[in-house]
Parts: sequence; C-alpha cells; structure tokens
Amino acid sequence: MNFWKYFYGFWALIFVLFAYWQFNDPDPEIWVSIYAVAFIFCLRGIKGIFPKYPLTLVVLACLIGAIYYWPDSVPGWIGQEIEQGDLTMKTPEMEEGRESFGLLIITLVMLPGLIKAWKK
Repeated sequence: MNFWKYFYGFWALIFVLFAYWQFNDPDPEIWVSIYAVAFIFCLRGIKGIFPKYPLTLVVLACLIGAIYYWPDSVPGWIGQEIEQGDLTMKTPEMEEGRESFGLLIITLVMLPGLIKAWKK
C-alpha cells in the first residue's frame, strides 16, 4: 500500500468521527453532511479515484467557508478553548472558529487529490 491509501484511510476515519461529534451541534444536518462528503471523497482517494470537477467544487466551497467563518483572533479563540477545558460551546465565536478549522482541514486533506486530478 502506498502513502496516499494510508493518508486517505486515516482521514476517512477522522471524518467519520467528526460527523459523529456533530450530532449534538445546533445545526447537525449541515455539518454531518459536510463531513460525510469528506468521508466519501477519502474513500475514493483510498482507491486512487479523484473526480476532478466535484473535488474542485468541494475544495473551493470548503475554502470559502473557512474564510467566511475565520475567527477574528485565532489566538483569542484558542485561548478561550483552553480556558474552558471541555468541548461545550459557550459562545457563537467558539463555534464559528471550530467550523472554520473543520472546513480548513477538509480543504487541506482534499488538496493533494485535487492536484492529482488536475495533473491527469
């Protein structure tokens, strides 16, 4: 097995966990769906299948979403998270920070597959 199979296998597992953890979110239907799409693309990535246009759409949408939800102060947001000490949402800013970083993770994970798709 090559590196990319392990890479996308690892992230498929992580995205399933992310989707599971979204069930207690204020808007689970959105975030479970987003992580489910990332999971599906990771499963395809394990097989070396990278559909160019759908993957481009996912990466662009997640990048735009990450920028849209980007916290005003990343150190401030991380400080709030550390100070709180648990995963409950105390402020809308904390939730948006988490959402932003989730979308950024999806973008970065899908980017190698997107590059491979456009090189073909």
